[in-house]
Amino acid sequence: VQVPDRRLDYLAAKYQPKKVTHASIEFVDGAGGVARDGTRVSFGSDFFSDVRQVDALAHVVRGFCNAQGDPPSPIKDLQALSDELVLADLQLIETRMQRLEKQLHGVKKGTVTPASIEIALLQRLKDTLENSMSLADVELSHDEERMVRGYDLLTLKPCIVVLNVSEDEITNPSNQTLGFREYCQTKGIPEIELCAELEKEISEFSDEEEAELLSSLGIAEPARNRLIRECYKALGLISFFTISEPEVRAWTIRAGSRAIDAAAAIHSDMARGFIRAEVGSFDDVEAAGGWEEAKRAGRVHLQGKDYVVQDGDVIYIRFHV
Repeated sequence: VQVPDRRLDYLAAKYQPKKVTHASIEFVDGAGGVARDGTRVSFGSDFFSDVRQVDALAHVVRGFCNAQGDPPSPIKDLQALSDELVLADLQLIETRMQRLEKQLHGVKKGTVTPASIEIALLQRLKDTLENSMSLADVELSHDEERMVRGYDLLTLKPCIVVLNVSEDEITNPSNQTLGFREYCQTKGIPEIELCAELEKEISEFSDEEEAELLSSLGIAEPARNRLIRECYKALGLISFFTISEPEVRAWTIRAGSRAIDAAAAIHSDMARGFIRAEVGSFDDVEAAGGWEEAKRAGRVHLQGKDYVVQDGDVIYIRFHV
């Protein structure tokens, strides 16, 4: 899906290019869970197979009474889902340890081998999960980080929580919804609320009908836009912009990337022949009335290859090959 971005919309309207290209991300709908008892949810192997391949997780939690009239228990449901992810990771870790231990048969006790080093790392991860602690808090060396990334552990993936509520809750959240919001804040988990039924209805409207309905509800934009942006942020991604007559484009790079990385994202030749980057923040470009105006106002600066790109930068790469 396209990542909604007011900044790109402004630049496109200002420069009227032949083509406008948004940043984009892909959503994967994993196989759903099956209720097992009052406190836990069981997921099939297909679910874990699906989610291990993704880069971030969006947990959708029920915040309304279902067809049977059962009241929502969003905190308990989220905790149950978290428990399932921990159990899945523990199972993966234990299976990997068993395979490595077979490689140590016949090896003198105390001998340091790649297998013994990996087992020691896995034991640390296992102990952390069993003590209800976050794997993100485990101090790892560069080599250990590389090994851990190869495991695709679910509990290490960035996540956001989506509370699916009734339409009434959008403008008048209940105490339960407010409590869930506070719970997520204390856990440091990004959370948004939306009404999936309302979002489905809105998606079938024309732009004019959509704007009229949102205005009547006192809502600035569809919740799906916020959801997409929150997922983009959770992935650790930022956007920078390029402007030309053929195309105004939002480019995706990881937060913390340098100007040379931005050049490479556009074309390998730009990175190979990089000289300087002309950089202006979107806010400065908008305030000045455009790119050339921002340059005349001294708001565009020359940066070297190690400049750390900021979200919303407008960039022109000087290069020679």
